[in-house]
Amino acid sequence: MVKKHGNGEDAPVETDAGEEGLVWESGGAEELLARLKEKEKEAAENYDRYVRAVAELDNLKKRAQKEKADAIKYGNECIIKDILPFLDSLNRAIDHAGSSNDFEGFKKGLELAKEQFIGCLRKHGVEEVETEGKEFDPYVHEAMLQEESAEHDDNKIVREFEKGYTLNKRLLRPAKVSVSKRQHKHKEHVHSEHSDQN
Repeated sequence: MVKKHGNGEDAPVETDAGEEGLVWESGGAEELLARLKEKEKEAAENYDRYVRAVAELDNLKKRAQKEKADAIKYGNECIIKDILPFLDSLNRAIDHAGSSNDFEGFKKGLELAKEQFIGCLRKHGVEEVETEGKEFDPYVHEAMLQEESAEHDDNKIVREFEKGYTLNKRLLRPAKVSVSKRQHKHKEHVHSEHSDQN
């Protein structure tokens, strides 16, 4: 430390805190080193946790991808199990047809197999699109042709060519139908007018 004399000259001043200052500085360095080691340990633990979390996330992604692939691969297992009894019924009907001349029995067996299959479809949310006596609906019906009809109003379904189906109210396939066009009696009116004039 330096002290100024009255004549302006600098003179050294002794201080008894010199050694303590060195001790304090070295004590501060030791404390800093200890804190640094503590932070390094904390950083290493955090990095270890990070590496584990990344590995766990990676394993979770792989597991989710495998489960998704399995769901796609085996997703139809339930419905296929329900269809197999229908296939068994068809095989029995075919075996019966080969060993018997009972056409009515064969036909009845096919009807039962059909009902069994429809029941299986309904169990899985498949329903037939209604057509008989219904108004034509372009969302669920596909018009194959238009027929003039005196018995039906305009835009009514006259015939069904192919059944339509929905899956849980969502259209799988539209019903193919013919649609009525009201038959006008224009010719009859013209004929009666001519008769009246004569």
